[in-house]
Amino acid sequence: MADAEDVRRLALALPHVEEIDSDGFDFRVGGKGFVWSYPERRPGQHRRIRTDIAVLYVGDEAEKQALLLGEPEKFFTAPGYDGWPLVLLRLAEVDPGRLAELVTDAWRMRAPEALAADLDGAGDLPGARPG
Repeated sequence: MADAEDVRRLALALPHVEEIDSDGFDFRVGGKGFVWSYPERRPGQHRRIRTDIAVLYVGDEAEKQALLLGEPEKFFTAPGYDGWPLVLLRLAEVDPGRLAELVTDAWRMRAPEALAADLDGAGDLPGARPG
């Protein structure tokens, strides 16, 4: 079971990450977001920041659909994310090791090539711990 502090620890262990001031968590590399807390919007209600749910960049629609269909207990989407290469992840349903893979993959897809080279060949996933 992972939580917001695991996201923070993993994201900050990656090179060139900037944490954006928010009510939850929000991480960027090269000015591009790769993981942040879910800003839940329900009709007639104020936006609520959900730190138990992470929004992850996944690269393309095929990867998004593979995650949504393959692991629906972990991944889901919302109407505001239609057409975007983003999935919502229930943090309580994933262990820290898998979370490390997902956060690192999102970072790799968003990092400019020159920055991504700083992680290549680093071996273990940054910040990963057995889970």
